[in-house]
Amino acid sequence: MKHKTFFWFFLPTGLAMLLFIALPIVSVVIQSVYTPHEQVIIEVENCGPFGCTKATTVDNEATAALREAQPLGRFVGLDLYFNRGHLATQEIAASWSSSASIGEFFSDIFNLPFYRALAFTLTYTFVVTPLLIVLGFVIAVAVNNLSTWLKGPVIFFSLLPMIVTPLVGSLILFWMVDSRGVLGAALQYLANDPGLSLKSSTPLTWIMLMVYGVWSSAPFAFVVFYAGLQTLPQDTLESAMIDGATRWQRIRYVVIPHLMPLVTFVALIQLMDNFRVFEPVVGFKAEAHATTLSWIIFNDLGGETRLLSSAATTSVLTIIGIAILLLPVLVRTWRDFNAKT
Repeated sequence: MKHKTFFWFFLPTGLAMLLFIALPIVSVVIQSVYTPHEQVIIEVENCGPFGCTKATTVDNEATAALREAQPLGRFVGLDLYFNRGHLATQEIAASWSSSASIGEFFSDIFNLPFYRALAFTLTYTFVVTPLLIVLGFVIAVAVNNLSTWLKGPVIFFSLLPMIVTPLVGSLILFWMVDSRGVLGAALQYLANDPGLSLKSSTPLTWIMLMVYGVWSSAPFAFVVFYAGLQTLPQDTLESAMIDGATRWQRIRYVVIPHLMPLVTFVALIQLMDNFRVFEPVVGFKAEAHATTLSWIIFNDLGGETRLLSSAATTSVLTIIGIAILLLPVLVRTWRDFNAKT
């Protein structure tokens, strides 16, 4: 393809990426190094027959003039990145010097809001991603071996979790695990514990959120792998069967190598999605036991005082985290591409 033809072909996509991806990221980075101006406070002395009293009041004109002169706010550099609401470097240094053991040190760290959210986010990402890939692959292989008249209904029911809106799906499961719900009552019966509640236990809440994550995302992996199975070379499979390969050997040495590029693709997509997990926490009302980086951004942007700079800082840290997670997969993909060429 000629350079001129490629330029005009790529121009619409490039402009869309510039407008909807690059510029918003630049805007967020800029906002993260500025903080809103504080109100200008003036002290007024009021004197009367019984003496003088001092009172403070807000100088609205001076505050408005300051905000007009510096609309971005007050430049603080990287201070927001290292304050207590984010990386908390001073608190970590103080805890390291005062903690009697490693366990106590990590306990202090996970009491900080950013690290508490990061701990659940990473746990959720590294548990849910491989499980949904394995589950999607198993479902795809099972459906591919079904009779033709059974495939349609099974595919339909397998895709239901992906059809349901994530927030609605999490709300439905939230009601089901309630003590009055089907799952909650069944667990109380099986455990012979009428007081058992999934919502009051941090470990059970984490498990519940991860189970929901696998349930809601596995259909995507299933669709991708099922489509890949339709391109599987039948000659290779038949040759393996003639050579006496078992079903497991055919899956291990023929099917899985054929689907590895799709596994990489699904892993990339799901790593990004799972690191930005948000809807299950809101749907399950699990903020007391599990928060995520996306939930921190949502919390900063809500309420009467919107902490835009703090939300921007968390957003930048989230982008950096996603880039670090994707780097090994991208490096491996690049090496495989160079090996083939």
